[in-house]
Amino acid sequence: MPTVLIVDDHPEIRRLLRIAVGKDVTILEADDGPGALAQVEQHHPEVVFLDVMMPGPMDGFQVLQAIRANPATRETIVAMTTARSQATDHEQADAHGANAYFTKPFSPMKVGNWLRAQLG
Repeated sequence: MPTVLIVDDHPEIRRLLRIAVGKDVTILEADDGPGALAQVEQHHPEVVFLDVMMPGPMDGFQVLQAIRANPATRETIVAMTTARSQATDHEQADAHGANAYFTKPFSPMKVGNWLRAQLG
């Protein structure tokens, strides 16, 4: 069963993503950057849904950068989930190697379909 990590500091967003990804995956959660990296390093999830703006020492782009810098995790599929919808935010996500960018509020159906296509 594939593993999906959901990283967001808002429990309601994590809940919505849990519903969107469905029951055919193992779901892990983290609410900040250091917690996300610990989960990635320990469990090597196939997919990470990563919020951009989080409290603490790391934002989502810094977490993504760390994932891509590690040879053991650089191929992890990462989708950014954020309220930031400026073109520069999308460009920054692309520059850091994000596989997808979902702007909040996002469609759970669209997220679920994207995930199934990635794991297909």
